[in-house]
Formats: sequence, structure tokens, C-alpha cells
Amino acid sequence: MARNIRTEGGVLRKIPRAGEAPLPKEGEKNILITSALPYCNNVPHLGNIIGSILSADVFSRYSPLLFIVDKSTAHARPGTRNRRTLFVCGTDEYGTATETQALKEGISPRDLCDKYHVLHRATYEWFDIAYVVIYISVPVQLRLIGAHDFRCDHFGRTSTPLHTEISQSIYKNLGKNGLLEKQEKEQTYCEGCPKFLADRFVEGTCPHCGYEDARGDQCDGCSRTLDAIELINPRCLVDKTHKVTTRTSSHMYLKLNDIQPRTEEWIKHSWKVGKWSPNAVINADGEIIDARVKKGLTPTPLTRDLKWGVPVPVDDEDKDNMGGKVLYVWFDAPIGYPSITANYTLEWKQWWFNPKDVELYQFMGKDNVYFHTVYWPSVQIGDGRDWTKLHHLSTTEYLNYEGGKFSKSRNRGVFGPQAKDTGIPASVWRYYLLSTRPETADAMFSWTDCIAANNNVLLNNFGNFVNRALKFVTSQYNSVIPDSGDAPGPYSSNDPLDAEFITSVNALLKEYTDAMDAVKIRLGLQTVMHISMRGNNYLQSAGLNKALIASNPQRCAQVISRAINLIYTLSALIHPFMPATSDAILAQLNAPARTVPEVLSNDVLAGHTIGTPEHLFKKIEENMAEVWRIKFGGDESKQPQPSAVATPDPLKAQPGGKSKKKATKEVPVPVSDKPKSPEALELEAKVAEQGQVVRELKAKPKTPESEAQIKDEVEKLKLLKAKLQTALSA
Repeated sequence: MARNIRTEGGVLRKIPRAGEAPLPKEGEKNILITSALPYCNNVPHLGNIIGSILSADVFSRYSPLLFIVDKSTAHARPGTRNRRTLFVCGTDEYGTATETQALKEGISPRDLCDKYHVLHRATYEWFDIAYVVIYISVPVQLRLIGAHDFRCDHFGRTSTPLHTEISQSIYKNLGKNGLLEKQEKEQTYCEGCPKFLADRFVEGTCPHCGYEDARGDQCDGCSRTLDAIELINPRCLVDKTHKVTTRTSSHMYLKLNDIQPRTEEWIKHSWKVGKWSPNAVINADGEIIDARVKKGLTPTPLTRDLKWGVPVPVDDEDKDNMGGKVLYVWFDAPIGYPSITANYTLEWKQWWFNPKDVELYQFMGKDNVYFHTVYWPSVQIGDGRDWTKLHHLSTTEYLNYEGGKFSKSRNRGVFGPQAKDTGIPASVWRYYLLSTRPETADAMFSWTDCIAANNNVLLNNFGNFVNRALKFVTSQYNSVIPDSGDAPGPYSSNDPLDAEFITSVNALLKEYTDAMDAVKIRLGLQTVMHISMRGNNYLQSAGLNKALIASNPQRCAQVISRAINLIYTLSALIHPFMPATSDAILAQLNAPARTVPEVLSNDVLAGHTIGTPEHLFKKIEENMAEVWRIKFGGDESKQPQPSAVATPDPLKAQPGGKSKKKATKEVPVPVSDKPKSPEALELEAKVAEQGQVVRELKAKPKTPESEAQIKDEVEKLKLLKAKLQTALSA
């Protein structure tokens, strides 16, 4: 098929050469991205995925996408946004959590980690998390991801020789700098085992909140870190009938109190420069509010009596006291970021000892803030080398499930591969999770809302605009873009017919880049949907139909050409959020991957032949909400039998995909071709946004003031729904 795409001015994304690993370039902005390392003792649930890894993936896909237009010459110029980007993550494999789970499953810690590393990797790959998987034991082979410019990524693990080497080197440097001290520590000891019990082999009642199943290192009830000997009525997890006492053991401690003044100075500087959002450590006024820091940091343990972990490097003098111990998982886990990078490239120090040219963006849930803003930076400062430290911190609150919490033990919620089993495509999952990303308050997963997001926003707004325009080109112009009379390049904001349309799209493009640069991911996605809604309104107001061709063929050609170019822009805007949908749009446009422009431009030119239009999304029947609610509700007595309940065919529902078999009779997946009015589309978006406002308010602690606010916002939601119903009935 003939292509006619404008290529000058940085429109197209560059494809890295095979085997080309991205390294920072001196004098330019280079982006290093990490997400919190998931424990390798379980499968992730939807809240884990949106809390760090999916959010980090979106930003890593966005970072290299942009070029900047020089408005004075209407030509693209090299921009600082076309950034070399590296995104690393991996499984956190050492520590008592792994030993505990291995004990439960009757396998070795190594076998457990091998098992769950594969499960994590498979889950993230299905969710279109773009990682290159490299093992230290095999030759490095890079799988290039899509058409990104200077971007490859690595999903690794902490149980590697390089991780041990780097962890031990940091430990030794802390010792050389006089920041380690040996303490005799009272530690839980099981007389039945008999051995010292690591923190997670002990449970008991939290001394702070009274939660009865607090772990020896942290309480899930109040999120406070604990020392196992603080627990009331401690129990041994190996055998709860065993008697648990305390005995003395020698351990090495990091003198955080000596580092604290430098840590506080760094926090205040990085918070300001990196524009952190308010979090549990520092508020919007730049005041450090973490209770541990305000009270004064104290020496923290770096070693544990375990077998599964990084061996403590000891000299002859310490063999008797420290021999056979391992580094504490809280110490070695964040070292996983540089060690995983080291397993990816031998030039890893160019990323991790380069604060002048590299900016580090870290994504995590709110419970990990202390360890990434106080603990790990203190270790880096104490190490003494010029580390690349945190530049921007992006945290999320919790995503809860249908009025409660996700619970693997109770089989409540969607975990790992189960998302695929629903038949809902990965793109739709990504959209819904990102549209409900708990950025400022806890959010609630809802099957009803998930289906509504697919049917009302993706299918009837975004998908409707793309499909309507492309089908018009196919049916009326034999799949060839007509001559609009527009010159290649940016459209004029003073256009005699479409000035308002062009100006509004350009304003939304700026809102998009402003939101994404500030790592306001949910706002960026909402802006994409507003742009597609603007496209729907444009087709409607311009009166695009056969009659327009007959009465004013030049205007019709102009309208459809500008709509197609907006779709081409949307293919780049949506790419960070829904890469498979972006790829499907490009296939239907018969166009190469492009960058995000600063302004709307005429880039798909006259004579270009498009591909075959197909629906990007399929309708999900509303009755599936109850089916899935029961299936993932945690009550096994209500679990539907496989023969009684069918889910949508994932191949049928895949964006841009072709069906390999018919949809099941029990759950038809029909597609509605009837376009909705611009008013209805706009109201649907407002209903979705207002619904999110209500959910966030309900997730917060209740006060008389918040109850009144919830009531007001619910009334607004009801009013919007009533208006929507009227618009749909018109």
C-alpha cells in the first residue's frame, strides 16, 4: 500500500539498532526509571500492578516520545524531550518472606524464586509492561521494544552474583566510613526448632495498634516497622505450639543518626528540584513530617540470622560473631536497582554514578516512601560515592477491591494471570487501572465501573472516532487520503474554518505534555480522551457525510484529512497507556510510529493509502459484572462452574485483532456502530470523572465535613446521569 507520510521535522520515532543498549549522553537529559521491586513469594494483584510497575511503564514509554516544534519557523528542532530512557525492575528475592513461603510450599528458597520470577514476568508481559529479560548466566540478547527511541528495559532479580558483589561493596564502604557498629541484640528464639527466628518467622499482637497477626518486621494493621521482640504473645510460624523466647545475638547496625543531617539536607533539596508530590515524609510546604525523622533516626540493623540472603562480608576478627549471617533484606533490596542494571549492561555505573546527566524517577506505593526517601538515600550518602539519587518520587495510595481489600489467602480479587482469564484485553485493563490510579486517595476497583469504562469511554468515544473516520476514507475515497489543500506541517491556528478546533486541540496537547512531565498520569490519560471527544465533536459539527462530498468536496476532503491526522496524533498520545491499541491504530492507518507533536500537523498527506479499519474495542455485556464479582469474590461456595459461565474470547476482544472462533452464546460480544451525539459523549466522560471523585471521597476517613461533601458530589453525579439519560434518549 502506498504511503505518503511527512518524515522531516522529527515526526517519526527512531528505531534503535539491534543490540544497542541505551547509555546516558553527556550534556543531555537522561531518564532512569525504577518501580518498587515486588517480593518473589507471591503473584501480584491489580493494586500491586497499578501502584508501581504499570505507572512506571507508562512514564517510561512517554519519556522518549516527544519532539518540539520551533513555532517561528514551523520546523522541528532537536528537543530536550527526546530522552534516552532506561526502565529497570525485578523481583526482590532474599529475606524471610521468601524463606517463609518456601517452607509453606515445601521447596527451597531458590526454587521458589525461580517459580515466582517466571509468574511475575509472565504477568507483566501480558499487561504489555515492556521489559527485556536478561539472565546473568546466559549471553546478553536484547529484544527491542516497539519503535522507541533510545529505550530498552530490563526485568531482573536480586539473587545474582552481581547483586551480592555490589551489596557487599556498599556494606564495606559504610564500615570504612565509620558508620557501622556492632550491637548485642535480644532476638526471638524458638526452643522447639531450635534456632533464632527471623522476623517473618514470628507473628503476634502489634504493640501499637493491637492487630493480632502483625509480622515480626512490620504490622499490616498500622504499617509501622517493628522489632520481633516487641510483639505481644509471639508465635513461631514453623509450629505455633513451640515456645518462643529471646536470646542474645550479635548484629551490625548502620548509624543513621550520624547520616541524618546530610539526609535531611538532601531531602529538602531533591523535593524542591524534583517537584515531589506531598507524601508521608515531606509535605507540600517542604516540611519533613515523618515521625522517625522528627524524633531522630537511630542505628538500624543491617544483618540477620538467616541462610537465604547476601552473606555478610567478614574479616578474621568478626568471623565468630558475624560469620554465617546475611544482609538484612531492607538493606539489600533497594541495591537491587543498580545490581539489576549491572546485569543489563556492564556500563551500569554510567547510569548510577552520574547525577549530573541522569535524573532518577521512582514509582511505588505509599508504604515504600520511607525506604526510598530516607533509608536508601542515607545508605548512598554513607557509602561516600557520587550516586545518582532520587530526582522525582511518584507514589500512589491503595487500590482496594469491591468495598474491601485484595486477599490472596481468601481468594478475593484479581491476581496475576487471572486478568487474562477474564477475556478482557490487556489494553482495556491498562486503561481502567490507569483511569482509577489512586494518586491522591485510596481508590476502589469496581467491575461495573470497569465495564462502563470500556463501553462508554473506549468503545463509544475513542473507538467510535477512530472507526468512523477510517471507515469514511475506505467507503468514500477507496482508502486513499484525499487532497485537502493543506500544506504539510503544522495547521494554522488562524484557519478560516477550523481555527477553534485547531486551537483547542493544541491547548489539549499542551495540557497532555504538562500533565505527563509532572507525572500526573491519570490527568494525562483523561486529556487523551478529551482530545478524542474533540475529534468526535469536530466530525459532527463539520457535518461529515456523503452529502458534504456532493455539496462541498474540497471541504469534505479537508475535514477527513484533518481528522485522520488527529488520529495519527492520538496513536502517539495513547501509546504510553495502551501500546497495543496504539499499534492497532498504526496498522489501520498504514503508518509508522510517530512522536508526540507540540501542535496538530498535516503529516498523513494526500495520496496515502490506509489499511483496513477494524473496531478497536468490543462491547462487554453488563451482566458480566456479577459473573466476575462472584468468581473473584473469595467465597468458594459461590464460585461458578466453568461450564456454566463463559467469558469473552480474548482473541475476539483484542484491539485490532481478528477472531479465530465465534464468541460464546452465553456471553455475546456485540459491537454498536451507532454513533452517539457529541453531547452524550461529553456527558459520559463527565459521569466517569465525577464517579471517580465520589469513589475517592468515600475511600477517605469519614468526618462530618467529608460526609457532607460526599453528599454534594453524589448529587452532582446523579444530575449528570440524568442529563446523560436524556441525551441518549434524544
